[in-house]
Amino acid sequence: MKHVKPRDKSPLTWTAVTILLLSSVFAALWVPLYARSGPKLGAFPFFYWYQLLLVPVIAIASWLSYLMLRPSSRRQTPGAPAPDADEEELR
Repeated sequence: MKHVKPRDKSPLTWTAVTILLLSSVFAALWVPLYARSGPKLGAFPFFYWYQLLLVPVIAIASWLSYLMLRPSSRRQTPGAPAPDADEEELR
């Protein structure tokens, strides 16, 4: 079985991912940012709707980070067999 080493991403990509994920963690863990009751959204104080809004925002930030760091794979036509590892070594 042939092990493929993923390509290294550029430092700019790693920096962008780091900033994106750290800002998400910072927004969730810095309590003075959202430890207040106003402004209200309907009957919900700011504390509650901020936390509820933060869940999908952090999920999207994590998904974008994953997309930026995942290894690129070759496109294959549907139904075509995958290339054999032995053939890859001969090329």
